[in-house]
Amino acid sequence: MGLRLGDEAPDFTAETTQGTINFHEWLGDSWGVLFSHPKDFTPVCTTELGMAARLKPEFDKRNVKVIGLSVDPVEGHERWSHDIGEVTGHAPNYPMIGDTDLHVSKLYGMLPAEVAGSSEGRTAMDNMTVRNVFVIGPDKKVKLILVYPMSTGRNFDEVLRVIDSMQLTAKYSVATPVNWQDGDDCIIVPAVSNDDAKEKFPKGWNEIKPYLRVTPQPNK
Repeated sequence: MGLRLGDEAPDFTAETTQGTINFHEWLGDSWGVLFSHPKDFTPVCTTELGMAARLKPEFDKRNVKVIGLSVDPVEGHERWSHDIGEVTGHAPNYPMIGDTDLHVSKLYGMLPAEVAGSSEGRTAMDNMTVRNVFVIGPDKKVKLILVYPMSTGRNFDEVLRVIDSMQLTAKYSVATPVNWQDGDDCIIVPAVSNDDAKEKFPKGWNEIKPYLRVTPQPNK
């Protein structure tokens, strides 16, 4: 069975472009974004890796660490990084995992456990399921899983939006409605009673339904 929301993110030790890391230790008390790629020197992924590098200050201010994964060797990642910098203007400024034995890809359910061999000789089509985004909380639990086809570039603005929403929930007991953007009204979670809400949300709320109470974003 694959990973589900709320599961503990599997720990692992791996070689990366920034040295050997133990994943949980590397995360520490930060949030994490692990995003994976089927092969080095693939066109859509080249644009994504550059965008993640450009947005690193946005991740940093949210206490989020970014890490990439491709099944190819670290040496290949380093060569690819030059292309990424040339194409996008932003070379990766975060570690990229070399998953040549496919261990992490299998651990996270992106490749079947029974797949034999290494990355050598495998094509992007063989690894097409290694196109995921995992957001992991400081408690090491999986908070978000997105799976993309090879032909569609990931939307990192959406990843940041979801992280903003989840961090609000963790701190203020609110949820966010459809198409929410930072600064929009939020929803008081049902677990908070009206009496508790008076203390938590001094700006008040609009009770549309007993289960739908809308309040201004608490940290604005």
